[in-house]
Amino acid sequence: MTDHPGTFKGDTVPSGEQAWDDRAVIVPAAQDARLSGGGVPLLRSTFAEMIRHIAQLPEGDRQGYVIQKAGDRTYGADEAMALASTPDFPSQDSG
Repeated sequence: MTDHPGTFKGDTVPSGEQAWDDRAVIVPAAQDARLSGGGVPLLRSTFAEMIRHIAQLPEGDRQGYVIQKAGDRTYGADEAMALASTPDFPSQDSG
């Protein structure tokens, strides 16, 4: 079950799990606030794939990007790296 807001009361499902297959984009951190106004994402894929991409960047470059998860919020590089190390993070070849 995913943590999407429902239409009843607008609350998230209290599953405590990340929705790794949700759609997500990577944008430059400086563009983050402008994306809803017509900005262009650099990459689109699942949330898990976007985390993997951030994790593969050189450490000094990571802070220049953020992940915007569909129906959720923006995740900075530090949050992405923390999520990549959680036990439930899907392996590269899963799914």
